[in-house]
Amino acid sequence: MKDIIILGSTGSIGKQTLNVVRRYPERFNVIGLSCEKNIDLLEEQIREFHPKYAAVFDEKSGAELKKRIGNKGTDIIFGKDAPAYLAGVDEGELAVSAQVGISGLLPTVEAIKKGKSIALANKETLVTGGEYVMDLAREKGIDIYPVDSEHSAIWQALHFKKADGSVRKLILTASGGAFRDTPYEQLEYVTAKDALSHPTWNMGAKVTVDSATMMNKGLEVIEAMRLFDMPENRIDVVIHKESVIHSMVEYNDNSIIAEMSLPSMEIPIALALTYPERVESAVDPIDFAALSSLTFSAPDMRKFRCLALAREVARAGGLSGVVLNGANEVLVGFFLDGIIKYLDIPYYIERTLENFKWDGEVTPESILDTDKRVREYVKSVVSR
Repeated sequence: MKDIIILGSTGSIGKQTLNVVRRYPERFNVIGLSCEKNIDLLEEQIREFHPKYAAVFDEKSGAELKKRIGNKGTDIIFGKDAPAYLAGVDEGELAVSAQVGISGLLPTVEAIKKGKSIALANKETLVTGGEYVMDLAREKGIDIYPVDSEHSAIWQALHFKKADGSVRKLILTASGGAFRDTPYEQLEYVTAKDALSHPTWNMGAKVTVDSATMMNKGLEVIEAMRLFDMPENRIDVVIHKESVIHSMVEYNDNSIIAEMSLPSMEIPIALALTYPERVESAVDPIDFAALSSLTFSAPDMRKFRCLALAREVARAGGLSGVVLNGANEVLVGFFLDGIIKYLDIPYYIERTLENFKWDGEVTPESILDTDKRVREYVKSVVSR
């Protein structure tokens, strides 16, 4: 039985991870759960899975949960340092990094320092601190198992190894998001409600907006560079609206290996939890006779300006990923709150990148300092 910690257990990936645990209760022992402030759901999870620890980022919410749970065998930790504390406890073989945003960085780092393997769903950990995190994992001899469906697909197509000399390029597939078929001229008028109408996947609000802008794919390019030791110019992105092929690897003999399944996160989550084994899933098999077509197209870089900006950042390196990510997180929040328009997201990201230097050593301290300054800058320019 594997002892696991789920960081971000009330989010989309966290809830689906617990579905896998429910399916295979004999394989997993949940020793820790965490959330930002959704204590109603976290309380339900605690009463079902009886973890030794539960962490709540929001101090007020954590104090309320502690009152509710009382002395029932789960140690309730709360405050901004609580998720990192949970990740760094002595117990646990594997930590599922499923928090959204840069809040996932420090808990992931603490889990690695404690010798835990990582099932990584938090893109921002490698976007902002990829070089540092991967070096630390190598130093500690820690495995990082990708949970994103695209990176899991590449991991499988690479036969669970790094890219070597036989690999020509990686090909990330993208659904195209809510505005895949929307003309550029109409994007000026789209709303947050429109952006949240994803054609294929059911995800959290921030990730769904990132899918609409294709920022998620730009973040995935940077993540793939780190996970698979591949330069940016050998990572392609194609729009594949059916979302059946989750990504591909092209080898130097012109053969391509693709990983395929119906759209579901259960398969990559379960594989990250059970590797090197594969277990049965609740996902239906593909009926190839029923598939009318599999289509592919190149993304329009004018329409998906966020993807173009992310690729520029991928080439720049340093702390540029922190600038990109911090600006995007703030701006997506503003868009969801109706403060800015959809096309303001790439506009202000580009403006922020132009106004920040990103050279210097990449450390948790420099990442968080840069992130703080970026967020303050974005809030100041938007409010003018």
